[in-house]
Amino acid sequence: MKERTIFIVGIGYVGEMLCDQFAKRDDVKEIIALDKEPQGEWCKTIPKVTYIQCNMADDTWQQQVAQHKPDTVIHTAWQIRAMYGQKDLQWQWNVEGSNKVFDFAFKNDFVKKLIYFSTASSYSARKDNRFEHLFTEEEGFRDDDYIYAHEKKVTEENLQKKYEDAKAAGGYVPQVTVVRPAAITGPRGRFMRIRFGLQSALQGNLKGGLVNKIITALTTWVPATKGWVRQFIHEDDVNDIIAQFTFEEMKWDYNVFNITPTGEPVYASDMAQAVGKKILPIQPWMVRLAFFFFWHATRGRIPTCPGSWRFYSYPLLMSGEKLRSVFECKYNSKDAFKYTDGRYESWVPQALRCSKHTHTV
Repeated sequence: MKERTIFIVGIGYVGEMLCDQFAKRDDVKEIIALDKEPQGEWCKTIPKVTYIQCNMADDTWQQQVAQHKPDTVIHTAWQIRAMYGQKDLQWQWNVEGSNKVFDFAFKNDFVKKLIYFSTASSYSARKDNRFEHLFTEEEGFRDDDYIYAHEKKVTEENLQKKYEDAKAAGGYVPQVTVVRPAAITGPRGRFMRIRFGLQSALQGNLKGGLVNKIITALTTWVPATKGWVRQFIHEDDVNDIIAQFTFEEMKWDYNVFNITPTGEPVYASDMAQAVGKKILPIQPWMVRLAFFFFWHATRGRIPTCPGSWRFYSYPLLMSGEKLRSVFECKYNSKDAFKYTDGRYESWVPQALRCSKHTHTV
């Protein structure tokens, strides 16, 4: 059995989960973990992890990582929350930093696989989008003024160009897989790593601080436009998809997948029912005005940056059929959102567990 060395860039929600799950495998020798933040206490308990605290946009990590000769690079790192008044720095961290990760993978022939986490946002939430239209991988991304969607679009274009240039030059080219995830959720995301997000706010999981108190008060109801809808993918499915792409022999050179379950998404009525609240109907202009006010009034502490209001106003749904041809999700969108089933359910306080299998709350 060949022992694998995996290089994971970005030890946030997804990256830390991959470290935990991959470390349990007998065929994994070592996990090189890179992040600009100090190593978390839980991550310190995960075996086989060599942690490097460094921003991927710097030039001090490449030689250190190369000494370990990782066969797979998994890029999950991103400064998702827009940095108020620091657009150029955010571009440097995200876009230029990603280029350095891609260059590392293409310049070292010991790297056999590169897996990059892109986004659904770059399909663009627009007024003329419809619930019936499911964006496919072949349609590609559209221009968007939402900085997260724009940066991700540019970064994925950079990756494809680097791949094509390397292949045309006859140089070494690793297998490249791009995943565009729906909103990732599950017991770990909602309870182990409480993040600033709509689901956490609606479920009352945002604790402490004036900003969190304001958001919790504003979400006493479920504010929703007629176009509000979400797709969710369970964190266990995300882990298993990446494990399959990492450890199994996949038959492609370069491929892109929307990673979302097939079937119905989560509509406003589903979300309201799941969190035990009533819907407050609102118009897109109200969302836009509120997002503008809170973005500037809190100087970005409430992450409602320009352009993001449209993703709370108009539908953006992806097709999961291509993923389904190689992987069957265990959880559909509604179950992933509503229940606490999963590998990390034991971390959820007993009183807050909601299992589909036992029907207990």
